[in-house]
Amino acid sequence: MTANFNDWMKDVQAQVEDALDRFLPASSQVPHKLHEAMRYTTLGGGKRVRPLLVYASGALFNAEPKALARAAAAVEMIHAYSLVHDDMPCMDDDELRRGKPTVHVAYDEATALLVGDALQAQAFAVLAEAVTVPPVRLVAMLHLLAQAAGSGGMCGGQAIDLDSVGVALTLEHLEHMHQLKTGALLRASVLLGALAGRDIEPHELTALAAYSKAVGLAFQVVDDVLDATADSATLGKTAGKDAADNKPTYVSILGLEPSRELAEKLRRDAHEALAPFGEQALRLRELADLIVQRKA
Repeated sequence: MTANFNDWMKDVQAQVEDALDRFLPASSQVPHKLHEAMRYTTLGGGKRVRPLLVYASGALFNAEPKALARAAAAVEMIHAYSLVHDDMPCMDDDELRRGKPTVHVAYDEATALLVGDALQAQAFAVLAEAVTVPPVRLVAMLHLLAQAAGSGGMCGGQAIDLDSVGVALTLEHLEHMHQLKTGALLRASVLLGALAGRDIEPHELTALAAYSKAVGLAFQVVDDVLDATADSATLGKTAGKDAADNKPTYVSILGLEPSRELAEKLRRDAHEALAPFGEQALRLRELADLIVQRKA
C-alpha cells in the first residue's frame, strides 16, 4: 500500500463512479424518465462508504478489480434504492438528499417508487455478471446481498424504525434495529469484498463479523450525533429530523457526550477485531476511523 488513505479513497470513489455509470441504463434508453431518475439519485454524490468497504476487504483477500467493481456497484445501488424509498412521503418524508432534491420531489412519487424497484433489480443483475468469481462463491455473494437487503436485514430494520416513532426503545432494541437497518448492508459490503477474492476461513469470518458489527453500529451512532449537532448544508439532508419526528436515537437514549464516547469505543473495537490480519487490514482500520470521525 503505497498511496495514502485520502488518495486511495479518491481513487476508489472514482472507480465506483465509473462502474455505476457503466452499469446503470443510459438515460437515452427507454423508459427515458425512469433511467434518468436512476442515474440522478445514484451518480455524483455520497461518501461511497459501502463500496470503500468492498474494495478494502477485497484488497485483503486479493480480489480482482473487475469483481470488486461489480460488487461495489451492486451494494451502492441497493443503498441508493433504500434512500429513495426512505425519503418518500409514506416513509420519512424528506425533501433533501446528498444536497439536492429527493427523487419524489425532483420527479414524482410514482417515479421514485419505480427507481427504487429498478435499482434493486439492477444490483443483482450487475453482481450476477461477476464472471471472474467461481460460481459457488458468486451464488454465496448473491445470497448474502439478498439477505442483507431483505426483511432479515435493511428492510426489516426500516420496518422496526417506522414502528418505533414515539416509542421508548431500550438500548438493546435500538441496537438490534440498527444492526438490521444499517449494519446488515455494511457487513455485506465487507464480506462481498472478501468473497470476491477467495473463500473466507472460519477465524477470518469471525474477525470480519466483529469488525462489521462495530463499524455498523458506529456509523449509526455518529449519524445520530450529526443529526443533533450539524446543519442541513453540512449533512446534505434535513438536520434535526429524528428529533422532530420523535424517533428513538442513541442521542435521545444516552445523551450527546455518551454517544460520542460509544462511537469512539466502537472504533477501538473495530481495530481490535482486525488484529488477526495485521498491517494488511490497514485500509479497513482507516475506514473505521473515517466512519467515526466524519463530520457529515
